[in-house]
Amino acid sequence: MADRNFARLAAPLAMFAAAVAIVVVVQASSSSSPSSVPAVTRTAVTQPARRDRPAAAKRSYVVKPGDTLSVIADETGVALEEILRRNPDVDPNALQTGQRLKLSP
Repeated sequence: MADRNFARLAAPLAMFAAAVAIVVVVQASSSSSPSSVPAVTRTAVTQPARRDRPAAAKRSYVVKPGDTLSVIADETGVALEEILRRNPDVDPNALQTGQRLKLSP
């Protein structure tokens, strides 16, 4: 009967020891080859110099594909509320490519 109780205790301990050994081997093999992990390099992205008129001098804006009113406001420097006020007939959720928006009087 003592052998039976020992076997009941030893089997789970052996499985636990095997699991720990596997984890140790996997961690050791992944840390010993750092060259297999590609290095991350960061590059600076710069915006090209704008050669058109200053944003405040623009009187209108032609909508491009993918534009939203928020993007247009950021790009032109005109507040979103101002664009909406000057273009009451424009549906902000349905901008059309080529549509002209008033930015200033």
